[in-house]
Amino acid sequence: MPLWLSEADVRAALALPELIGAMEHALAAFSARQVDQPVRTAIEVRDRTFFASMPAYDGARGILGAKLVTVFPENAARGLHTHLAAISLFDAQTGELAAVMDGRYITELRTAAASAVSVKHFARADASTLAILGSGVQARSHLEALPLVREFRDIRAWSPTAAHLREFAQGPVKAARSAEEAVRGADVVLIATSAVTPAVASEWVSEGAHAIAIGACRPSQREIDPALVERAALFTDSRAAILKESGDVIQSMLEGRFGEDHVRAELGEVINGSKPGRRSTEEVTLFKSLGLAIEDLAAADLVYRRARELGRGIDVGL
Repeated sequence: MPLWLSEADVRAALALPELIGAMEHALAAFSARQVDQPVRTAIEVRDRTFFASMPAYDGARGILGAKLVTVFPENAARGLHTHLAAISLFDAQTGELAAVMDGRYITELRTAAASAVSVKHFARADASTLAILGSGVQARSHLEALPLVREFRDIRAWSPTAAHLREFAQGPVKAARSAEEAVRGADVVLIATSAVTPAVASEWVSEGAHAIAIGACRPSQREIDPALVERAALFTDSRAAILKESGDVIQSMLEGRFGEDHVRAELGEVINGSKPGRRSTEEVTLFKSLGLAIEDLAAADLVYRRARELGRGIDVGL
């Protein structure tokens, strides 16, 4: 019988350090063409609001399944999460349904884990200052994940919502008066806002910095100054996805700023050693994360196996 796993079950089974390793393996397998995965299919419900299907199959690891995800920005005013998801895992040998689990928390944590992998491979070894734009779910998960791969002595944050910033800027996190103040001089810059117009200007970003952009996943949306996209060494999780989904890239190409070859490599190709990463300490690197189905399913597989060990979840007959 398939196993039903709530968010509480997922939280109990998922450890961030282990997840970072799983994301590194999943990204490498994807870029080595060991994963069968189409670019996600999205149905636009209304402006900035969509439903998407994300299937994938990793034959070598026996991972088969799909995530169904909704993005409803107006949920914030309702006191609900803006990103909601469910993940189904299937037995790769029989096709039987093995598990259904909450995918919201997996999406939250695997995004931060993939960003941590990008920091591991692209940020300078001496990176010590982190700037976070945003104060929501992703800002919090990244605050937990990124210090696992670099030792940050200075962490600055800015958010357009002052009350949220006051709540977020606790302990080692210092509140900045503006996005510019947070970003200037930072070694790693995370854009974790809901912006669909540029949230960071190129001139704020120092030489040698590594920037991470995790939002604006539709062709009509942008979250990065086009001058920064043009200036930086651009990396992504999926070349096919960035050329279909990322307004930051698609619109810049339509404006004649660069062509498809401006995408230097997939992160997995850098992990595999088939493509170069950072070329100098002065180079600005940019990781545009769209999110891969295999990231979700690799995380779900990890959760499923650990939940069985822990006795978590409910067996449900269909």
